[in-house]
Amino acid sequence: MNAPIDVSFFHRAAKPLTSYRPYWAKRFGTAPFLPMSRAEMDQLGWDSCDIILVTGDAYVDHPSFGMAVIGRVLEAQGFRVGIIAQPDWQSAEPFKALGKPNLFWGVTAGNMDSMINRYTADRKIRSDDAYTPGDVGGKRPDRAAIVYCQRCREAYKDVPIVLGGIEGSLRRIAHYDYWSDKVRRSIVVDSKCDILLYGNAERALVEVAHRIAAREPVENITDVRGTAFFRRASEEGWFELDSSEVDEPGPVEAHINPYMTTSEQAEAQGQSCSKEEGGDPAAAAAPAATGEQTIQFVPNPSLRTKGKHRLPPRERTVLRLPSYEQVKSDPVLYAHANRVLHLETNPGNARAMVQAHGEGVTARDVWLNPPPIPLTTAEMDWVFGLPYARNPHPGYADASGSHEGETKIPAWEMIRTSVNIMRGCFGGCTFCSITEHEGRIIQSRSEDSIIQEIEDIRDKVKGFTGTISDLGGPTANMYRLGCKSPEIEAACRKPSCVFPGICQNLHTDHDPLINIYRRARKLRGIKKILIGSGLRYDLAVKSPEYVKELVQHHVGGYLKIAPEHTEAGPLNKMMKPGIGSYDRFKQLFEKFSEEAGKKQYLIPYFIAAHPGTSDEDMMNLALWLKRNGFRADQVQTFYPSPMATATAMYHSGRNTLTKVRREMRDVDEESVDIVRGEKRRRLHKAFLRYHDPNNWPLLREALKSMGRADLIGNGKQHLIPTFQPLVDGGYQSARRKNSTQGTGTSARNVVSQQGKAYALGKTAKSAKPQREKEVDVRFAKPEQPRPGRMLTQHTGLPPRAGVTGKKPGARKPR
Repeated sequence: MNAPIDVSFFHRAAKPLTSYRPYWAKRFGTAPFLPMSRAEMDQLGWDSCDIILVTGDAYVDHPSFGMAVIGRVLEAQGFRVGIIAQPDWQSAEPFKALGKPNLFWGVTAGNMDSMINRYTADRKIRSDDAYTPGDVGGKRPDRAAIVYCQRCREAYKDVPIVLGGIEGSLRRIAHYDYWSDKVRRSIVVDSKCDILLYGNAERALVEVAHRIAAREPVENITDVRGTAFFRRASEEGWFELDSSEVDEPGPVEAHINPYMTTSEQAEAQGQSCSKEEGGDPAAAAAPAATGEQTIQFVPNPSLRTKGKHRLPPRERTVLRLPSYEQVKSDPVLYAHANRVLHLETNPGNARAMVQAHGEGVTARDVWLNPPPIPLTTAEMDWVFGLPYARNPHPGYADASGSHEGETKIPAWEMIRTSVNIMRGCFGGCTFCSITEHEGRIIQSRSEDSIIQEIEDIRDKVKGFTGTISDLGGPTANMYRLGCKSPEIEAACRKPSCVFPGICQNLHTDHDPLINIYRRARKLRGIKKILIGSGLRYDLAVKSPEYVKELVQHHVGGYLKIAPEHTEAGPLNKMMKPGIGSYDRFKQLFEKFSEEAGKKQYLIPYFIAAHPGTSDEDMMNLALWLKRNGFRADQVQTFYPSPMATATAMYHSGRNTLTKVRREMRDVDEESVDIVRGEKRRRLHKAFLRYHDPNNWPLLREALKSMGRADLIGNGKQHLIPTFQPLVDGGYQSARRKNSTQGTGTSARNVVSQQGKAYALGKTAKSAKPQREKEVDVRFAKPEQPRPGRMLTQHTGLPPRAGVTGKKPGARKPR
């Protein structure tokens, strides 16, 4: 029997994380590392674990790793927490390593969705995994959250399973799965977890943990924000509203006559009277029994938003999304459901949602409570101030106790000297999943907390050289930015605060961030502070003082930013600003670099094959790249992550930023050009790498079919030449593991020979340009790159002096 869902939880103020009475096991104190073996438990004096966390990542006790944060938060509440990291999933035995948890399992696939972690955008298996010791791939299964939950259930059947992490967040309802190219069920159904916590779940997890510890059955915990669970029946005390009344998934229906009887209205709507909102099923059945007809006036749903007829209170309204079976077979309904989900993400006004899975007697509902209340600054300080060891677990060290060689964890090496200063992002980029997981509201730490962490890195991190690699988060410069009015923020339903322009209610004061930069630079032992997080340059230009501070003190030779494209079509589908914002930022960047006497470079990143991108758009982007002297070493191709807005566009071909209608009124506005198929995706990537001879045959064919053969030639105004040098299908990347070895003559040997020749001040021999029809690509000689001008995406700087022929005094790349 399902426990009723308490509607009063909407009205309750968020309980502070530090206000709970600690669990009795707090007497055991703080563990230097959360135990990963029975031997470690014995050293701590534990006979059992209260909670066991299972994760697809290596255990690094650092606040940038989700399981470390969750583990330390639960430990601070008094619970004994153990961790099983990257277990062998072939059987349940590795899941018994720490014994039976007294309270529950906590399961996550890791810091990334396991499918994105394991496969490239071309669905090829990756050979590496940055969250695994030694950068070894294959240490976690596909759909790891589901597999781990199954093994936990096999190990100890009666122990509740609490699922969390980004994989759970992005799959909480029926979602399009790029790897199987179909719509899959909610992960709540497939994993058979008892409860799912989505988003940054500290607040929800602490409440759930204490309630389970108080012996409350997990199936009764239905009133916690940021949770999802499976239900068998409808709930009393809730008004169910079909999502089509919020957003139209099909043609506009005729208005309902408000003077129809209940039975007439039910017949017109094709549903029973018992489903009428606020209706009484017993009263509706009475006339049939007595032969009398009772007239009941029902307000027109289309008129409820004005006048004296209004929609039911939001705090007691649940939106019914189209069922899994419907969205699976109907892309239009899928697009509609995805759009409604994104409209209901503001904790201030979001309503609960349900989605049926199954039909007939087997039908059950996945119930999604509204998003969690964001953490306050004091709570953020508390979470990041917990006693993290700031190192990988000692079990990953070699015999000498170091983390060198095979045991290195690349993700840890990348963030070991970085500081996370905030959470959330109000940018709303459609291809990004940050909003779906962390939310739009920025949650910032205090200045003192940030400075304290920098000092901890300086004093405690072995091998610290004085350089902080990053002060940032999802976005480098959203620290303490937000809506000017709490009332407006609570009522807002916009998916982005900065698109199509910066909202007039958003304050863009960067002074708090400038103060942190200046204070951090003055700390003893700190030589350099770099900014490695992505920069929102359309916000930065609103504060020239911030740009000056950033450029003159916190750029290490080059700064990576992400315009993503230059053309309005794809930019509008991405909800990104126009390239004019990039140009304005570039002017400030160059101005302040020159004032400081520094040679620094902007490195823009772009996405190929994004929904809404035409072949002409990619051609224009390639021309922009050539005009501005950029060569993309690493190409980012659109990757449809679960539940992202752009993924809904990719699957349905509809623009979910507008109302989704079955019969489109404005095809240009409501439809989306989708880049499908290997050949077209390769073409879009080839435009980004227009300088790679391997791509020239494909580009020539495309340009001719597009009527742009005028771009083929050997002049500066041309995109690609008429001649064809040696190509073997190889791809020489700045990162060796991203390179592809060709099948013909070794491209690596050719490159090394050319480099040697240039170093000697000579020019390697090459064949004279030939017409394309005369070229045999198996024997053609390599084209010689022109020394000097081009920047690369990887380094952001001109080639070294020895290669380019520059004078010895030229600035070298870092």
